[in-house]
Amino acid sequence: MSHTLGIRQAQKQKTRRALLDAALELLEGQSLSSLGLREVTRAVGVAPTAFYRHFRSVADLGVALVEEALDSLHPTIRATVSTAGDGEERIARAVALIAAHVDAYPAHVRFITRERHGGVRPVREAIREQLARFAEEVGEALADDPVSVGWSEDDRLMLAQLYVDQMLATASLFLEALEAEAGPPERERVTRLAARRLRLIGIGRRHWLDGPAEGGRGIP
Repeated sequence: MSHTLGIRQAQKQKTRRALLDAALELLEGQSLSSLGLREVTRAVGVAPTAFYRHFRSVADLGVALVEEALDSLHPTIRATVSTAGDGEERIARAVALIAAHVDAYPAHVRFITRERHGGVRPVREAIREQLARFAEEVGEALADDPVSVGWSEDDRLMLAQLYVDQMLATASLFLEALEAEAGPPERERVTRLAARRLRLIGIGRRHWLDGPAEGGRGIP
């Protein structure tokens, strides 16, 4: 009996995986709001009723894709913030990590960048919640850095959000270069731009506590 249940569970997981993969592939050329349930099930080769054994709706499937996509991004963001070395070395390594992530997971990056401000509300909210959790974790990591001594928790969270937003912006630029089949010169341009932006954040971070509160950091 347990053997039969195991086979059924494995088959169920296989079908769920196939639905997610099919949706991700179909979303390469369209937004989630235009994706139809029958379109997904037809690509997998299952009846539409089988879809509801795994997801309540296409939006529910989209939320599952958000969790999967950002799970794949999680190690990259953590590594970007915690990477060792001096300022320039850290920046270079961070940008290289983002580029490598885009090369490895282009469909996931495309989905998040497109749907972050897309028309499916549960998916937008899921992305926002996941990114907020990322920022909290990055803020905790920044608290261990000597540069953050004297920073308030709110200021560390603000900095963490800047880093997370910049990681996503850089990933989007590398994705555009990849989709355009741009050569090394374009990737190098994106690399230089991303490094400059991170350098600017780093300069502001080092001098954040230099000025009086009324100069900006005390403004809510």
